[in-house]
Amino acid sequence: MNNTNVTNKSNFTILAIVLAVGFIIGAWIISSTWRYVSRSNVTVTVTGSASENITSDFAIWRGSFSAESGTLADAFSSLKSSKDKVNNYLLSKGFTQDRIIMSSINTMNLYENDNQGIPTNIITGYRLSQDVSIESNDVNKIDNLSREATDLINEGVEINSIPPEFSYTKLGDLKIRMIGRAAADAKERAEQIAESTGNSIGEVRSSRMGVMQINAKNSTEVSDYGVNNTSSLEKTVTSVVNMSFSIR
Repeated sequence: MNNTNVTNKSNFTILAIVLAVGFIIGAWIISSTWRYVSRSNVTVTVTGSASENITSDFAIWRGSFSAESGTLADAFSSLKSSKDKVNNYLLSKGFTQDRIIMSSINTMNLYENDNQGIPTNIITGYRLSQDVSIESNDVNKIDNLSREATDLINEGVEINSIPPEFSYTKLGDLKIRMIGRAAADAKERAEQIAESTGNSIGEVRSSRMGVMQINAKNSTEVSDYGVNNTSSLEKTVTSVVNMSFSIR
């Protein structure tokens, strides 16, 4: 009888130990799982960027010239003379005829003013004007033309030279390359933040590309809608990527 009690007591002790060990293991598994799930919900969000200086490879120059006279015929004759001078001048600068684009003629009536300076219905003359433009990949030649075209004033041409527009035709390929560089920069920033707290980054949880900023070189202008500078020959292109990584 005593042996039986001892045996039962031993079995009960063993069972209690097994249950206790199982409970501890189960609690450890649950705790580890909870910590893993909890940590997997922690993320770090960073902004990566990349910049590159470029030189425009396409330019457009626009100008206009005009003439006026008391009669429409004389105004037209004067404008035609100015048109020939403008055309010959552009050819002398190395531009081919197919690149020189002349618009149609704009006509404006000139009216006599009364004693109070208010225009009347009496026509005193006519002012004719015409636009001219050139597109070229020789951006330096266009840049020089925009500053030198007013030399035609010395030949009696009433000309107005408009600042040229400069653009970069390979922007599509550049965007793809710079997005990759910006994403790599974002990952590096996230890794540095995680390492500083004894952790590491996991999978990408989200990513969003910011707008492209195309500024004049050395400019720091930023816009939520992006900047697209067309007035500068030399530009700086900046790409931004916002990314979130899990922490492990």
